[in-house]
Amino acid sequence: MLDDDRTEGSIWQRCSIRTRLTAITAAVMALICTVVAALALMAVREDVRDHRTKNLVAQAVEITQQVHEKGTIPPLAKTPGTAIQVFDPSGILVAATSNVANAPPMNKLMLRPTGYATTNICDLRAFPGECKIGIYFPFYMPDGMWRLHMAVPDVPWYVSFTVLGLFIVGWILLVGATALAANRIVGRTLAPVDIMTSKLAEITVGDLSQRVPVPWFHDELRRLAERANQTLDRAETAVERQRRFASDTSHDLRSPLTAMRTEIEEALLHPEDIDWDTTARTLLDSVERLQALVSSLLQIARLDAGAPRRHDTIDLAELVTSELALRPRRVTVTEQLTPDVMVTGDRLHLARLLGNLLDNAERHAESNVTIRVTRDDGTAVLEVQDDGNGIPPDKRDIIFQRFVRLEASRKKDAGGTGLGLPIARQIAESHGGTLTIGDSPRGARFVLRIPLCH
Repeated sequence: MLDDDRTEGSIWQRCSIRTRLTAITAAVMALICTVVAALALMAVREDVRDHRTKNLVAQAVEITQQVHEKGTIPPLAKTPGTAIQVFDPSGILVAATSNVANAPPMNKLMLRPTGYATTNICDLRAFPGECKIGIYFPFYMPDGMWRLHMAVPDVPWYVSFTVLGLFIVGWILLVGATALAANRIVGRTLAPVDIMTSKLAEITVGDLSQRVPVPWFHDELRRLAERANQTLDRAETAVERQRRFASDTSHDLRSPLTAMRTEIEEALLHPEDIDWDTTARTLLDSVERLQALVSSLLQIARLDAGAPRRHDTIDLAELVTSELALRPRRVTVTEQLTPDVMVTGDRLHLARLLGNLLDNAERHAESNVTIRVTRDDGTAVLEVQDDGNGIPPDKRDIIFQRFVRLEASRKKDAGGTGLGLPIARQIAESHGGTLTIGDSPRGARFVLRIPLCH
């Protein structure tokens, strides 16, 4: 039984939206038509029954009038299913149709003194299993009150096969027309989805420039198409960034490896002329550069992957103090730290951000680096400023791109990777903050803003 249920469910789930909506619409219309048809059939049956009852009363009146006029009981009609009984004042059956000639009165209204009455009569001995519309019609003659009993077939629940056939044909036509209309309407409504699906199937990683067509109507499908195009925009940007990243990474990884290979090959060609201490130090510099590059690449990969970070409560002034205590001083560092500037974030990531800013500042500073920690309108502000040559305004956004190094930076440190500042900005953004370059009378001033801890 469970297997059958799962099979039925899977079949329904495999159906298209168009088929499911058409089936649901047809089922709802079928239910409505069934209810309406049942109510209409009941109303028609009631009308036919009232009409048949009125005819029965008219027949009874006609019989009594003929008895009054002629003084004798006229020949009783022998219509199939009809039964008639006439009783004199003493209760003797004086006339009847053959089917109730030897039967007792057809209904129990014999004690009714005046006025006629209609009733339902079921399971008469002459009509077992059938119901009739019966009438009790008393009328006066000179010798007293006579009683007329009549019964005609009741109206069946379906009224007649013709009426039932009309209802069935109407039911089928309405449900069929509704299903057909629903199928066409849903098909036209979902046509843009089919077009978008076909277009998405054509888009590959090698060509993300294509976009899905946007429908004319400003409805949910238009919003879906717009969101799909926005997603494709982001995907194209991300793939292009990954391609550039892979290209730049391969170049930067190749440089120290090539230098190391050259040193080793030269040492092997002329082992007697090589100063092995110098060679080892040169190789160690290349290894350190390679190690720094790999470490930066791993950090970027973690940030790009959106790896979950810790949510520590951190005092920025205390973080700066502890990090400075671990670093060798190449230049003078001036500290202007406001205590109790608390933020929520990953301590290791923020320490990496601060270290990258300090490395950059010390590389370009002439004699001094200034670090400030302040509050500003619900935001924690960390500034790192050097007294070097500064950064031209038109280059302030470029330096946050990966592997981008300005000419001044290459002269200061030829072994840099160009990843320190991009990593720092990415860490800031992952903490809901910003990292920008502010104006300063001298040197470069990097400004980190992070929401304060509430």
